[in-house]
Amino acid sequence: MDYLVETIILGVDSIIFITCIRNYYKKKNAMAMIQGAPYLNINKDLKEIVLTHPEQKLSYVSIRGTVKPLGKPIISNNNTDVEGVVQLLRIKEHVIQRSTTGFWNDSERVIQEVHNIMPFSLENKGIEIEIMDPLAAEILDMDVISDVFHPSVPSVMDHIWGFFAGIRQRGIQSTEKMLRKGTMITGIGELVYSKDGNVLQLQPPSSGAPFYLTNMQVTSLIKKLENSKKNYRWLCLLFGVVGIVIGGIMVRKYLKHRSRALQDAEIKRQLEESRRERRKKTRTTDFSDNQICVVCKTNPIEIILLPCGHVCLCEDCSVDIQDSCPVCRTVIGKKSVAYVV
Repeated sequence: MDYLVETIILGVDSIIFITCIRNYYKKKNAMAMIQGAPYLNINKDLKEIVLTHPEQKLSYVSIRGTVKPLGKPIISNNNTDVEGVVQLLRIKEHVIQRSTTGFWNDSERVIQEVHNIMPFSLENKGIEIEIMDPLAAEILDMDVISDVFHPSVPSVMDHIWGFFAGIRQRGIQSTEKMLRKGTMITGIGELVYSKDGNVLQLQPPSSGAPFYLTNMQVTSLIKKLENSKKNYRWLCLLFGVVGIVIGGIMVRKYLKHRSRALQDAEIKRQLEESRRERRKKTRTTDFSDNQICVVCKTNPIEIILLPCGHVCLCEDCSVDIQDSCPVCRTVIGKKSVAYVV
């Protein structure tokens, strides 16, 4: 219990530190892979390039083209003039909730989230590359078509109920995002040739490398990852220092307690030694055989063991015997001083 608070703080700090370390190396590795990925122009020679590679695929490449739906595009719910291939519809509930400390804080939760997807490709000069599983992309840039907040108008009873229940509704937020038709985006992933459809496909890499569909150029994406990596590096340093400080406090407290325990043990030993010397000086040597301690066979009996009632130990030997009576092996429940005459 002496280290409970420090242990909890150190545990939380360690979890955050490990998370930051993982994200730091994740961003670092992603940057290295993107920088090493070749940029390929979408043209008629691209298919031949893929076919010449083993397994007819390129493990990690970067391409850039215009979004083209492979069929009838999705029409926006809030703007009929907007057409796209990936649509996100999200409904959030905003509430004011009372915390355990008694303060009221804003919070939100997603009530519903729906994705609508139309198969699409990246096109340039009549050459198309089909995009597979766009929702698996680590970055999927979409335009916000609509973001509306509908505030709630609570009645008097709602205010009363919210006060006692500890939660008050602020309103509902409806958001629509869409990857628009005709948007110029950069795709980074695994480029394969599909024999079934006789088409080129860009898909999430089988190696586990990050998959991107972004409207940024490759250089802008690398810069964004670099900034994110720097932020995680500073967080790693911060929580690393906090962990070292907390660990140092725990070590200092342990050494202090250990030093105090050693001092107390030494004082106890000296007092016990002093008591033994005083007992030797005050003991008489005129006693019969049945008054001698059964253990040391030197000192007189001075301690009664309960519940058996045997008076068979001197005070010095009783310190080391804690479990059972040396005469009858009964478990010792209590020791008391006995005055033998």
